[in-house]
Amino acid sequence: MSYLKFDKNQLVNLEYSLQREILRTNRSGSYISTTISGCNTRKYHGLLICPLDELDGGKHVLLSSLDETIIQHGAAFNLGIHKYNNDHYEPKGHKYIQDFEVEAIPRTIYRVGGVVLSRERMLVENEQQLLVRYTLLDAHSPTTIRFKPFLAFRNVHALSKANMYANTRYKPIDHGIKVRMYDGYPYLHMQCSKENEFIAVPDWNFNIEYPKEQNRGYEYQEDLFTPGYFEMPIAKGESIIFSASTTETNPATLKQKFTRELKKRVLRDSFLGNLNNSAQQFIVRKEDKTEIIAGFPWYGERSRQTFVALPGLTLDLDDPDTFVAVIDSHVKTIKNGLFPKMAGQYGAEYDSIDSPLWFCWALQQYYHYTKKAKPVWGKYGAIIKEILSGYKNGMEFNIRMQENGLIYGKAPDIALTWMDSYVAGKPVVQRGGMPVEVNALWYNALCFALELAEIVGDKKFIDEWKDLPALVAKSFIDTYWCEQQQYLADCADGTHTDWSIRPNMVLAASLEYSPLDREKQKAVLSMIKRELLTPRGLRTLSPRDPSYQGLCEGNVEQRELTIHQGTVWPWLIVFFVEGYLKIHKRGGLPFLKKIIEGFEEEMTEHCIGTISEMYNGNPPHKAKGAISQAWSVASVIRAYKLVESCEYEY
Repeated sequence: MSYLKFDKNQLVNLEYSLQREILRTNRSGSYISTTISGCNTRKYHGLLICPLDELDGGKHVLLSSLDETIIQHGAAFNLGIHKYNNDHYEPKGHKYIQDFEVEAIPRTIYRVGGVVLSRERMLVENEQQLLVRYTLLDAHSPTTIRFKPFLAFRNVHALSKANMYANTRYKPIDHGIKVRMYDGYPYLHMQCSKENEFIAVPDWNFNIEYPKEQNRGYEYQEDLFTPGYFEMPIAKGESIIFSASTTETNPATLKQKFTRELKKRVLRDSFLGNLNNSAQQFIVRKEDKTEIIAGFPWYGERSRQTFVALPGLTLDLDDPDTFVAVIDSHVKTIKNGLFPKMAGQYGAEYDSIDSPLWFCWALQQYYHYTKKAKPVWGKYGAIIKEILSGYKNGMEFNIRMQENGLIYGKAPDIALTWMDSYVAGKPVVQRGGMPVEVNALWYNALCFALELAEIVGDKKFIDEWKDLPALVAKSFIDTYWCEQQQYLADCADGTHTDWSIRPNMVLAASLEYSPLDREKQKAVLSMIKRELLTPRGLRTLSPRDPSYQGLCEGNVEQRELTIHQGTVWPWLIVFFVEGYLKIHKRGGLPFLKKIIEGFEEEMTEHCIGTISEMYNGNPPHKAKGAISQAWSVASVIRAYKLVESCEYEY
C-alpha cells in the first residue's frame, strides 16, 4: 500500500489534478516537472530540463512534453493534455487516468476501454537523460502505441515562439532521431528500446497556455514544435522504454538501465522517506564542486540558504561526506570574510550580511555530529578567523562591529538580510542597521569559535576574543529587549528601533549560545507562538500589525510586497522547535509532534512529497513560491529528528 494516497475519483478532475505537481531531479542538475494530470501549467514545467553551462549557465527546457496515443482497431486515443485559450484543453487525455501512485517514482495508470497502460518516468542519476517506461498491463486485441514529442529548446525563464530560424530537420539514429533546433544547444536524442517507425510530420503547436504564469502576471503563451511521432506495436505484458538525452544511447541497454536506476531511488513509503527523497533532489555534483539548489523550479544556488539547509539535507540523513563537499566548494568563494549571495555566478554580489555567520552555524552542527574539534578547527579555523575579523574590522556594505560589540550593516537601496524582496529597485523591508538575528548569530559564532579554540589550545585566538561575548550579550539585551511586552525588537540602527513582531528573534531563543537567559527565551517563544506560529511555519509579521499582508498573490510586484509582510516561511520552524525543546523538554513533545505531523498534509497537496518555499499567512495557508525549497525541507527534517531524539533522550 502506497504511503502517498490520492483520490482516484478526483484524478480526472482538473481542479484537483492541476494543483498537484510532480518534481524529479538528478545529481547533474536536470529535472522533470509537470502536474499529475500531465498538463504543463508553468513555463518551468517539462520532461527534460537541463543546465547548459556551455550556453548561458541557465536551465533549458528541451523536451516540454510527450503525448502518448493508444491505437486499436483503427481508433486513436490520445493520452496527452495541453491548455489553450478560453480554458480549452486538447486532447483530454486526463479522462483516461485510472490511478496515480508514487513510491520510488511517479506511476500513472491509464485505462482506455480494455487497454490498461502504465507509465513511469525518471531521470538517470548523473546524466542529462529522461527514461519513461510504458507497460501494457492489459489488452484484448492488437495494440499500437505512438509517442509525439513537443520541443521547446529555450531557457526556463523564456517562452518559445514559432520562427523561421528554428532548425526543424532531424537526423535518424539507432531506434530514433536527434534534433537540434538552435545553434549552441546540444542535440536531443530521442530513442526507444524497441524498433519503431518515425513518421515525420513537422508542425508548430501555437498558443499553448500556462495558467500559473498568467496568474503571476507573466507572459503565458508558447509555441512548441513537434517533428513527428514514433509508432510501434506493444503486446500485453510488454514494456517499452522511451529515452530523451543529450547524448546518444544504446537502445538495447535501456531496459536494464531503467531497472538499475530504479533500484537507487529512495522509497517514499513514509513521511521521513518523502523528505529524504526530496532532500537528495537539491544536491548537484559538478566536476570539482558540490552544490545545493535553493529551490525548484527557478532557483539556482544561494549561499545563505545552502548553509541553513545543509545540516538537515546531509547530517540529519547521515551523509557527512556531502556536507564536507558542499562546505569545501563554498570556502573557495569567500572574499574578505563574505560569501556571495548567489555563488558561482558571474559578477556575484556579496551583499549577504549573515551568510558567513550561517557558515559558522553549519560547522557547529558538523562539530556536534563528528564530536571532533581538532579536525574542524584545523581545517576551517582560518576561515572562521577570517570571518570574525572581517566583521570586527569592517567589510563591504558598511558591515562592521560597533563599539558595543554588535554588528551593523546598511547600504542604500540594498536589503542585506534574508528579507530581501524588492519593488522598483527598493527593498520592501530593508532592515538596515543591526538586525536581531544577525547579532544572535554573531554571539553564537563567537562562543562556538572560542569553544573550539579552548579544546585545541589556540591561546592566541582566545586572548584576542575572550572578552567580546560578554559585551555582545549585554549590548544585545540593552538594544533589543522590551521588558514591558517581553519580546525582542526586529532591528535597530542607533537612532530608531523597529518593534515589529517578526520571527527573526527566534534565533536568539534557539541557538546553542544565546545572549538571553532562560526566562527571556521562554518569553520570546511565547510571543512567537501566539502571534506568528502556523501549521506551515512562522509568519514574517504579526497579523495585528497594520502592515500585515495575509495573502501572497497577484503580479510580481504585488507578491514582492507581501512575502515578508506576513507570508509564512517553513524554514524557520526548526528554530522554534529547537527553542521550545530547550525550554519545555519532554513536556513540549505532544505540541511539537502535532506541528510536524501537520506538514504531512503537504505531501499530497501541492508538489508531491516535498515542502514549498512559503505559504499564505492567512488560513488555509496555501502554498506559494517555489514548489520545492531546500531550506524548507531541511527544516522539517531537522525538526522531525530533534523531536525524535528528544523522545529517546528522556
